[in-house]
Amino acid sequence: MDNFEIDRIDEVIHGRVRLGIMAYLSGAEVADFNTLKTRLSVTDGNLSVHLRKLDDAGYVAIEKSFVGRKPLTRVSLTERGRTAFGLYLDAIGKLVEGR
Repeated sequence: MDNFEIDRIDEVIHGRVRLGIMAYLSGAEVADFNTLKTRLSVTDGNLSVHLRKLDDAGYVAIEKSFVGRKPLTRVSLTERGRTAFGLYLDAIGKLVEGR
């Protein structure tokens, strides 16, 4: 299997929740915190930790604001994140190619 390059798998993206965030945002463009929490079936704390890891890598942009008195957190993919996600999908595709 000549295409087996496990080192090309981005470990920041590869976790189940982070992969879910990236996949959801690649189609939705932007999502609020509660939508992500519901769609991924995670707790507030769990989602916060994974968003921070993606933010630290420069893969997502997080915008915090208020609607009335309620906090609103909106998340979107950065250009770097979109590129990294595309490379991740290519790497996974090559790993499973020919199976």
